[in-house]
Amino acid sequence: MQTITYKPIGVIHSPFRGVKGMPIQPTGAHGVFGTVEIEPDYVPGLKDIEGFSHIILIYHFHLSEGYSLTVKPFLDDELHGIFATRAPKRPNAIGLSVVRLIRVAHRVIHIADVDIVDATPLLDLKPYVPEFDARKTTRVGWLSRTLDKVPDTRADERFG
Repeated sequence: MQTITYKPIGVIHSPFRGVKGMPIQPTGAHGVFGTVEIEPDYVPGLKDIEGFSHIILIYHFHLSEGYSLTVKPFLDDELHGIFATRAPKRPNAIGLSVVRLIRVAHRVIHIADVDIVDATPLLDLKPYVPEFDARKTTRVGWLSRTLDKVPDTRADERFG
């Protein structure tokens, strides 16, 4: 099998020094502010990003070690397949969050609604465009029973 290597383009900063107690999704992190510090070589790539209200951060779950193909996610007490969850311990420890873009100051992007642990390596970022990214859904699987819990649910030790 092919090996793939990524080089971080920056680092995400947040008030969360560890996983325990963090919001589990951006909808539970409303009003939590952070920054994204872009490596100098990648600053030209930020041209025109300020025209977007939201951005998609793609990052490496750097505190995650190992994985299981079935997990008990934060929002349920039953086991589910890892690919039917957003649990951080994955075969490839890649995370994705849609955050609010506040402003850009040279190589620092100020963001809000951050559900990411401090010092997380940033792999890529993309503009969030509702016409491209928002889809009308007809089902959300097992989460249909627990979506109302997201704003108040915080991470515990289960994936630490």
